[in-house]
Amino acid sequence: MPVTYFVALPFTDSEEGPVPGEAAQCQSRGGAIAKATELARKPGNTGAVAFSRTGEPELGDFEEAVILRAIGIVPDDFSGVRENEVSNNGSV
Repeated sequence: MPVTYFVALPFTDSEEGPVPGEAAQCQSRGGAIAKATELARKPGNTGAVAFSRTGEPELGDFEEAVILRAIGIVPDDFSGVRENEVSNNGSV
């Protein structure tokens, strides 16, 4: 049975550009966005990304991550990504 994980991932600066920090698993889409917003404002972080990933953990089979929100300075891979459309019940 597929499971959706919601994650907030902060970034810090390095000579090579933004590098990921420690990811935080969240309970919901809104929780991941709120946590990413909090992490982006934390001293030492340049930004953060909230994303979701759906798949079957027991099989190790996951779809590509869906970027929910990118905040601040994050790797180019995340810049310019529009927020994911969400259904009326709030699921991704």
